[in-house]
Amino acid sequence: MKHEHIPAGNSDSRETRNRVLISLRCEIRQGTRPWIAIRLEDVSRTGFRITSLPGCHPDTPLLIRIPGLQVLTAFIRWQKGGALGCEFDRPLHTAVFEHIVRQAHFG
Repeated sequence: MKHEHIPAGNSDSRETRNRVLISLRCEIRQGTRPWIAIRLEDVSRTGFRITSLPGCHPDTPLLIRIPGLQVLTAFIRWQKGGALGCEFDRPLHTAVFEHIVRQAHFG
């Protein structure tokens, strides 16, 4: 898929720099499509990168299930090759972000 940049909303550029490289299995779905297993590649309080989502539609929100958390909503902001950069509908609370990082590194 061709690289397509979709402008981010009101993201704080400082937040997007505070990314942590992780490898965490979770599930994602778009619209009424079935849940599929994916791997989070990095995460910040404002968003994340995943390896791929075949047949995704940039204008349709994503639902993401990260183990131990409620379902979160995110929006695709860019695509390059198989990778997708996504922005959470609301920045994660610091404790939630730290939980995800701990889970990825120790869980």
